[in-house]
Amino acid sequence: MMLELSHDSAWLAICEASALTPGRGMAALLPDGRQAALFQDRAGRWYAIDNRDPFTGAQVLSRGLIGSAAGRPFVASPLLKQRFDLETGRCLDDEDVSVTVFPVRTA
Repeated sequence: MMLELSHDSAWLAICEASALTPGRGMAALLPDGRQAALFQDRAGRWYAIDNRDPFTGAQVLSRGLIGSAAGRPFVASPLLKQRFDLETGRCLDDEDVSVTVFPVRTA
């Protein structure tokens, strides 16, 4: 089963879904040079957001810890610990900041 990410109106094959460990992230280089952070939660749901931490500029969100707050799945940046909603990209700690969310599917 292949994990695919929607990018520039097309589905881009990223890797075998089995390459991801539930609860841990993985970074993928996109054709435009950006990076996506891919996650599978322990319930089997897939998420993809921009890997760039908007507070530091570092490509590290794939290394963050995933969790949930008020039923919302998030990843916490490993640097300054801001939490980003994995479904919307909104920062849970600063409402003026967000990251891009990419639709994900398995095929």
